[in-house]
Amino acid sequence: MEILVCIKRVPLSGAKFSLTADGRDIDTSRLGFTVSPHEECAVEVAVRLVEQHGGSTTVLSLGVEDAEEQIRDALAVGIDEGILLVTDGEEWDAQATAGAIVDAIAESGKSFDLILFGNESADASGNQVGIRVAHALSRPTLSGLKGVQVSDGVLVGERPAGSVREVFEVSLPAVATVKDGAAIPRYPSVPGRIRAKKKPVHRSTPTRPLSLLAKQSVSVPESVGKQTKILGSGPEGISALVDVFRSIGVI
Repeated sequence: MEILVCIKRVPLSGAKFSLTADGRDIDTSRLGFTVSPHEECAVEVAVRLVEQHGGSTTVLSLGVEDAEEQIRDALAVGIDEGILLVTDGEEWDAQATAGAIVDAIAESGKSFDLILFGNESADASGNQVGIRVAHALSRPTLSGLKGVQVSDGVLVGERPAGSVREVFEVSLPAVATVKDGAAIPRYPSVPGRIRAKKKPVHRSTPTRPLSLLAKQSVSVPESVGKQTKILGSGPEGISALVDVFRSIGVI
């Protein structure tokens, strides 16, 4: 089977964010970058499925030239080849991104049996691109999966629903979005990184269509930080501590 995994280069989630002067974008000049946890799991699912059933895997990313770093990380854990759709760094909306991916699939000449996405990217969290790609290709899609299996041309997906799990089956070819926890990502080994340098990464520069969505502004939520409250000292402090325990139901 042939599997395509789509990933996105995003700022490290533990970093402190600041905005550009116009307040419309995140200032990434001092940030590190990675792939969101959902997409790391999608990569791992693809590698495992091909290990079980045979076939080939491709990783695709739409982004700046530096996004090759994230593609090479995926190649280092077992993905066979990469596709980089190079942009000038301006953010693409979900509709434009999905359109570029669909065009790249057509240009690749491959009939992917399964196209995997993270459920949402760690920065925009739009949760749209995978669904839009499935719609454009007229393929069935499953989203928010915590478990993925393939058997006899059927994709079996599981996702949590309260204290139980829902199980869905769709025929391949299909599109699926997975969440963190669908698989535990493996770390790239030194030999894997060496092999990744020799694997092909195909480049193209898609034309950005006129955006139908307009970004008005971006805001960074206020940081609460750690706070300490002195309840008192001596017997007075003990009494205040007991009151706190009572208010939270400990005693």
